[in-house]
Amino acid sequence: MTHTVKGQKGLLTRVRRIKGQAEALERLIESGEDMECGRVLQQIAAIRGAVAGLMAEVIEGHLREHVAAEGISAEQRRGEIEELVTVLRTYLK
Repeated sequence: MTHTVKGQKGLLTRVRRIKGQAEALERLIESGEDMECGRVLQQIAAIRGAVAGLMAEVIEGHLREHVAAEGISAEQRRGEIEELVTVLRTYLK
């Protein structure tokens, strides 16, 4: 069983929180009434932080369960590392 399956409930909780934050941002922007830029920026920062937390949790699980897994070959380990590096490069753009 992979770490994303074992931690599914927690991951879904995080995703739902991000969804709620994004919906709140959408409502804030749609309201259009003397919208304070500070509130919009604060909501965007909250969403970014939540996404970063989710990413960190999944990366940690990937490192522990796949990259540092006992009994995998050096070739498999290199493949896991390359996959993670590719994703991180995309995420950090």
